[in-house]
Amino acid sequence: MRTCLIAMFLAVTAYPATAEEVWTQFRGPDGAGHSDATGLPVEWSESKHVKWKTPLAGKAWSSPVVWGEQVWVTNATEDGKRLSAVCLDRASGKVLRDLLVFAIAKPQFCYPFNSYASPTPVIEEGRIYVHYGSHGTACLNTATGKSLWTRQDLPCDHHRGAGSSPIVYGNLLVLTFDGFNVQYLVALDKNTGKTVWKRDRQIDYGTTNGDAMKAYGTPAVIEAAGRLQLISPSAGATVAYDPLTGDELWRVRSGGMNAAAPPLFAHGMLLINTADGGFRQFAVRPDGSGDVTETHVEWKEQEAIPSRCAPLVVDDLLFMTTEAGIFSCLEAATGKLVWRERLGGHYSASPVYADGHIYFSSEDGDFPVVAADREYKLLATNQLETGSMASLAIAGKAIFLRTKTHLYRIEE
Repeated sequence: MRTCLIAMFLAVTAYPATAEEVWTQFRGPDGAGHSDATGLPVEWSESKHVKWKTPLAGKAWSSPVVWGEQVWVTNATEDGKRLSAVCLDRASGKVLRDLLVFAIAKPQFCYPFNSYASPTPVIEEGRIYVHYGSHGTACLNTATGKSLWTRQDLPCDHHRGAGSSPIVYGNLLVLTFDGFNVQYLVALDKNTGKTVWKRDRQIDYGTTNGDAMKAYGTPAVIEAAGRLQLISPSAGATVAYDPLTGDELWRVRSGGMNAAAPPLFAHGMLLINTADGGFRQFAVRPDGSGDVTETHVEWKEQEAIPSRCAPLVVDDLLFMTTEAGIFSCLEAATGKLVWRERLGGHYSASPVYADGHIYFSSEDGDFPVVAADREYKLLATNQLETGSMASLAIAGKAIFLRTKTHLYRIEE
C-alpha cells in the first residue's frame, strides 16, 4: 500500500518545453537557487539589456514565478488590507490580471521591514498557489484567474509578518507556520485545499518568549537513507518528517531563531542555516532516527553567517553572503573557509546561480555578479533605480527581477 502511495506522490509535474523555461517556486524548480540557463546577461542597467520594465504598486517582497507565457507575483497594499496576485505577459510585461485574492479588514501587525506578501507562490500547469501566512492561502486557475479553493482557517500570530513560502510535493501543498503563539506544519491536498495532515513542532525552545519561537523557513523534500524526508528548519531545531504522513523521522537541536533559508542537500549531507544564534551554519547526515544532535552533525561554522540570505551550493563549494555584504566561500563537505570578501551594501534577497555565475540583489539597488569559483572574481556591479528585497527568477535566457517598485525582464 505504501509503495502505491509513494508512486502516486512522486508523479512528475509536466513542464512546458524544458525545465529551463520555468521558475516554479522560491529559489527555482529545485528549491536550491540553481538554473541550467546559459547566455544570461552579466551586465545591465536602466538603459542596457532591459527588455521590459513594469511598475508594481503596493509593497511585497515575494519573488516572481514563471510558467509558459506568464509571470506571476503576489502583491499587497502597505496596510495589508488588499492581498492580490498579478499575472504579466512574459513577452511584453503587460499586466494581464490583477486579482484581489483576500480582503482583510483587520490585518495582523507587520514589521515595516517585512511585507504582507513576502511568501513566494508555487506555480504549475494550470494552477498557482498563493500564500499570505495566516491571512489566507488560495489556489488560482492560471488560465482564467478563477479561485479554485481558499483557506483562511489556519491560525498563527506571525508577530512580525509571514515569510515562509509553500512547496508542492506530489499532490500535497506544504505550509509552514512558525509563529509567536503556535508552530506547526500542515499539508493540504493541492486539488481541494483540504487538510491531509497537520503536525505541531513539539520543540523545546528553552523559553516562553514567543519571539524566540518564530521562524520563516521553507522546507525541502529529499530522498536519502532509503526514505523520503521533508526537511524543515525552525527555531530551536531542524526536524525531518515523512512528507506523506507528517510523522517525525529525526531532529537536530540546532538552536537559533528566525531561521529562513531552505535546507540544501549535497555530498550526502544537509547544509542548514539557523539564522540568529544556534549552530548558525552546519552539516548533518540524514540517515539517523530520533535526536541526532550528538551523532550526525559533521561540521559547524559561526563566522559571517547570513540571517536572511539563503546560501548556495555549487559543486563542492558553499557560497553565502551576510546582510552586510560579507561574502564567503566554504568547502561544502568540511565547512573549511576558502575565501571571504566584502561585497558591500545591504542584502535580504537570496542569490541564485546560473552558468558559472552567482547573481545578487541588494536593498540599495546594486546587483553584483560574482564567479562561482575558488578565487573571488567580481564580474560586474549593476545598478537599477531602486533596490530589491526579492530573489531573482530565471527562465529561458531572461532574468526576472523584482525591485521595490517594478518588475524587470533582463535579457541580452
